[in-house]
Amino acid sequence: MAKKDETYKSALHEQDGIEPPEILSTNSANFIKAKRKKQPSVEDLVKGITSGNITDLSRAITLVESTNQMHTQKAHNIITACLPYANQSVRIGITGVPGVGKSTFIEAFGSYLTSIGRKVAVLAVDPSSSLSKGSILGDKTRMEDLVKDKNAFIRPSPSGDSLGGVARKTRETIILCEAAGFDTIIIETVGVGQSETAVHSMVDFFLLLKLAGAGDELQGIKRGIIEMADAIVINKADGDNLKAAKSAKVEFNRALRLYPEKASGWSPKVSLCSALKQEGISEVWELIQEYLKTTSTNHYFEHNRNNQNKFWLLQTIEERLKSDFYKSEIIKKELPVQIKLVEEGKTTPFAAAEYLLNLSI
Repeated sequence: MAKKDETYKSALHEQDGIEPPEILSTNSANFIKAKRKKQPSVEDLVKGITSGNITDLSRAITLVESTNQMHTQKAHNIITACLPYANQSVRIGITGVPGVGKSTFIEAFGSYLTSIGRKVAVLAVDPSSSLSKGSILGDKTRMEDLVKDKNAFIRPSPSGDSLGGVARKTRETIILCEAAGFDTIIIETVGVGQSETAVHSMVDFFLLLKLAGAGDELQGIKRGIIEMADAIVINKADGDNLKAAKSAKVEFNRALRLYPEKASGWSPKVSLCSALKQEGISEVWELIQEYLKTTSTNHYFEHNRNNQNKFWLLQTIEERLKSDFYKSEIIKKELPVQIKLVEEGKTTPFAAAEYLLNLSI
């Protein structure tokens, strides 16, 4: 066998790459470093938000949703500065079971509103992945036309582990959107049946979307949801389904008469629409306008807003206390111990809870 040539190199041998010019590498690195380091100040973001800059609004909402302590403080300062520019909108909550056509309705409704000169912000609470906690961001793909409208802003937010899928910081996001000049705020729930109470506590008008012929005209509805609804809109009232929709409207009207009068002095209405064919959309807005006129005249609108602020004050205190409790180092250390004692039957859940709470004081 011939002696192997010592100068031979395998074709798989990695060759040295071409070194980029040193000045290019240095300049690029400095540019990237400077770009990462430079973040807009609170003053810059507030100025951008109040002048209607969507990029600054999105940045501020990202800070609001962040759990980073520095971001939380910055977000608080931004919200405080934006408060004088807020509270000049109508807030509309929209709920309904999955498949009822919420996204299609909101796109048709939002497009109609922008066509008559309104500025619309849609806060679509997006279901989070149970594994990655990431947001699907489906509403931006479903509302293809509205997302391109210069007078509309769609912000999907991951629902995370908050009550019923309602995004934890939706309330603060409303303030930022109002400061940015949006006069109509639409909040879409994930429609899982638990988020309605939280959404109801942050909106002026609560709209329940229903389907006819789905077998849930009356028996499938929670009494509490009907009591909260200011209007029931039966969607997909077109084609072969129109007759069933009209029949469902009669049934809902009968049911609504059985409920006590609302504190707002408003009698909930039932309306038909076809979001897909954009029929009955303007009538829904006329309904809301009628409601606003009624509640402004009898001063319920302002009274309701004040009650909502009190509610969110108490909710914020509870959330902060809970957060501080679990962040405590001594609780982090003792909680697993107490859980193990409970599992072994050596203490009760109530005794363990009292012990831990006493430690946190």
